[in-house]
Amino acid sequence: MNHKHPGTGPLTVTVFVFPGVRLLDVTGPIEVFTTANEFGGHYRVQIASEDGTEVITSAGTRLGADLSVDDVQEPCDVLLIPGGPQWETLIKDDALLDVVRQLNEKSRCTASVCTGAFLLAAAGLLTGRRAATHWRHSRQLASRFPSVQVEPDAIFVRDGKMMTSAGASAGIDLSLALVEDHYGAEVARSVAKDMVVFMQRPGGQSQFSVRSRAPHTRQEMLRRVLDAVAENPGANHTLTAMARRAGVSVRHVTRLFYEEVGTTPARYVEQVRLEAAQVLLETGDDPMAVVARRTGFGSPESLRRAFVRHLGVTPGAYRASFRTTGVSTKDLVSAAVSS
Repeated sequence: MNHKHPGTGPLTVTVFVFPGVRLLDVTGPIEVFTTANEFGGHYRVQIASEDGTEVITSAGTRLGADLSVDDVQEPCDVLLIPGGPQWETLIKDDALLDVVRQLNEKSRCTASVCTGAFLLAAAGLLTGRRAATHWRHSRQLASRFPSVQVEPDAIFVRDGKMMTSAGASAGIDLSLALVEDHYGAEVARSVAKDMVVFMQRPGGQSQFSVRSRAPHTRQEMLRRVLDAVAENPGANHTLTAMARRAGVSVRHVTRLFYEEVGTTPARYVEQVRLEAAQVLLETGDDPMAVVARRTGFGSPESLRRAFVRHLGVTPGAYRASFRTTGVSTKDLVSAAVSS
């Protein structure tokens, strides 16, 4: 791709919106590009709807448009296609797909967020290409569009001029990568710090918060156990200790974990400890031995094994991942060539 750099005028980002679009798919990337302007970037963001009028997002919020699709005459540097919960209906809308094709012809880079990948695929723009979408929908994307090579764990994928990203917040990751590509790692790093987000999210989509997926159990005894693990991951959380804390037998607490949490007590404890270690690595400079001790792993080697097994990266690489999006221009060119 022929990337522009500072001093050559603004880079144009065109965001296509439609009724039922997901709000964060639109606002997340826009925040990245407009924040980049505070740190040396030079982006011009415009929102286009089919007829130039406002749309109602899936959140019920009204979203204004700057222009209609027909008013988009000049080529844009980035075309952003967001998604929406009603993607199954959207991919049957031939007029909408024609608009996507029309806009794509005028873009140097076309990127989708979340289920926006379905619009690109239905428009025939991902045929023979690698792509990503929200983990919950990756199997659907692969089955509906067999010619698309879906990468289910990817946060975002670039194949030629097409970029696709995972769930809504992954649009932020994708946009940061573009900022780094256009204006360098320092600008992208400044944006990431300002927005308090990852520069490079380590690993893949499998890493969503264990606390956010812990169920709301009605079992008060189990709730006490889960809270105790979350409040102090480094404490003694053997099966015997948890059973004692709950006031039930080892067999009973094991059964409750299976029924209410969907995993074993040991696996749950390790997931919480892993999350606690991630937070310490993200926010501090403690030596690995201290991180391991505070989070209950005991030794740096045990910490390392857990990170590699669950996240696919070492603790050191995880900490370093806050310094770059990990996508250089060289990487992007080689990825395009290899595809």
